[in-house]
Amino acid sequence: MDADTGSGADSQSVATSEVDPLQELSDEQLYQLVEETLRANQVLESETRMFEKYLFRVEPKETMLSQNSLSMSINNQSSSNDQRMSHRKRSKSRSSGMDRTLKLSAEQKCDIAQREIEELREEIEKLKEESEKVLDTYKAIMEEADMRLAETKKESYEFDRDIVKGSVNNRTAKVIAEKVMRSFDDKLRARDTLIEKLRLKNSTLKVQKKKLHLQLKQKEEMGEVLHEVDFNQLKIENQQYLEKIDERNQDLLRLKLMAGNTLQVLNSYKKKLNTLTMESERLDSEIHGRNDTLSKIDVETAFVETERAKAEKINRKLRRQLADYRVPDVMEYVGEKAGLYEIQKKVKSWERKVEIADMALRTHRKTWRQMQFGSQQGTPAQWHMMQAA
Repeated sequence: MDADTGSGADSQSVATSEVDPLQELSDEQLYQLVEETLRANQVLESETRMFEKYLFRVEPKETMLSQNSLSMSINNQSSSNDQRMSHRKRSKSRSSGMDRTLKLSAEQKCDIAQREIEELREEIEKLKEESEKVLDTYKAIMEEADMRLAETKKESYEFDRDIVKGSVNNRTAKVIAEKVMRSFDDKLRARDTLIEKLRLKNSTLKVQKKKLHLQLKQKEEMGEVLHEVDFNQLKIENQQYLEKIDERNQDLLRLKLMAGNTLQVLNSYKKKLNTLTMESERLDSEIHGRNDTLSKIDVETAFVETERAKAEKINRKLRRQLADYRVPDVMEYVGEKAGLYEIQKKVKSWERKVEIADMALRTHRKTWRQMQFGSQQGTPAQWHMMQAA
């Protein structure tokens, strides 16, 4: 009993001596100590996870065994927690020694971190490649869907144009079944030919694939397999070619813009040329019309000149006559006038005599014809002569 009380007193004294350093700290210092401990635990946790990943990647079987042993040690640790509390000083010294032996150096930590970074980069590259493949497949699916949609729209439009509207019977106002069946048969034959073409193409591609596999095996046997350095060089060359392609595309876009601007300028000049050509044609027609009028005016001018020359000649003649004209005497004029009156009277009398003679001639001709019709004698030649007379 005394021994028990002595041992309990010793344990209480040891516990109070161990707890005393924390009790001496203030609340703020304890809070800072807890925060620092949490941060250190987070750093140690991240380092532990990284080290576990590294170990699992390097030696997965041993990692599994170590994890099992770690779980078993944790269980044992939970069961023997009281014993360690009683022997804390001794375990503390032992744990400090084990920590010194089990802790990683800074170089080892940097090495592990560098390898993990490289692994993460490789995983990121793999994920990028896989995502690009998935994206390419989705793009191919979308393109195929767009092509099928366009083909469906085209076939629907052609069916509506050729069958629904183009093959309607005018008498019954219904679609002719023969044309529908013929169109379906044509579509099926076209699909069969397309399937045959694709089958032949697939067979040729399979043959090419076999040839390429054989060539690859031959190269592997001969030691001509490409290494990572060659792939990196090919990637660099591919990147350079892609940059050149981008430059050429930029040049092509610039040239297309220049061609578009040049085409616009050319169209404007064509419009101006068209308007100027129409104006030139109008001016040519106007010039031809003016030349025709000018030639007519020249002809009229020549005619007027000849008329003017004739008029001048007549005028000169009249002027000469006027200059040589002499006014007759009054008695001579009176005599001439009286002679004119006499001549006019004679003309009137002769005209009267001619009228009387004409009347007598007509009466004689009338009696002559009556005599001819009454007698009805003589030859046909005489009859024609009498009619002519």
